[in-house]
Amino acid sequence: MDYGVVMFATEYAIPPDELARALEERGFESVWFPEHTHIPASRRSPWPGGGDLPRDYWSSYDPFIALMAAAAATRRLKLGTGICLVVERDPITTAKEVATLDRLSGGRFLFGIGGGWNAEEMEDHGTAFKTRWRLFRERVLAMKEIWTKREAEFHGEFVNFDKIWADPKPLQKPHPPIIVGGDGPTTFDRVVEFGDGWMPIMRLKQNPVPRIPELRERLQKAGRDPKSVPVSIFFAPPDRAVLNALEKAGVARAIFGLPSEARDAVLPRLDAYAKAMRG
Repeated sequence: MDYGVVMFATEYAIPPDELARALEERGFESVWFPEHTHIPASRRSPWPGGGDLPRDYWSSYDPFIALMAAAAATRRLKLGTGICLVVERDPITTAKEVATLDRLSGGRFLFGIGGGWNAEEMEDHGTAFKTRWRLFRERVLAMKEIWTKREAEFHGEFVNFDKIWADPKPLQKPHPPIIVGGDGPTTFDRVVEFGDGWMPIMRLKQNPVPRIPELRERLQKAGRDPKSVPVSIFFAPPDRAVLNALEKAGVARAIFGLPSEARDAVLPRLDAYAKAMRG
């Protein structure tokens, strides 16, 4: 099982390049940066984590730029969006950003994606909450066309463009792994159709591990090899017994959560995570 770390990259936290170097030095496989362009001040949408929304959510750097800083400081560390809010992004522009980061990092990008939970936030980007998943699907499929076709075109309900030229293409073929976040009733529909991985959040009262056999069965019925769609657990606890159980269940990657804090607070925590990682 591989190990990664997720942290909101912010101006008041350890810089992304320094964090990436520290992770690579300690043997971690990947770093993951979340995305929120902003948070509407109305705060109507409740935060799934419960309680007051942390400042990190409206203070995060753009994940692609932060990951490029991490890429330039490392050689082996994989670089993931955790998650990219596809429903708030133009697919042609995002396809370009994904391909650029994958090229400049030497093929180390992991495209973690999701739909988000803040209805007002996505509405500010012109996305209706009720139709977000149909929009999400079309934008992903459109990006796949752009990455894999010399002259890509797409005609759908929400995404519509005639033949275009759009280079560069990603270094990874056919494209970087598309890792679908979430653990809702229709999440597996998206994983089975266009996902190269599943990445649910592990919470105190929400353990997604029992659903892994269901995903494998769905993949088999769709004619896909379950081994080609690995499971990553977001916010895995740095507890050896739990990590052993995750590995036994077939989880491919455990991702620890880091607070968005300065190096003096972050580096000791990384050392503790590394110790748990090695058992």
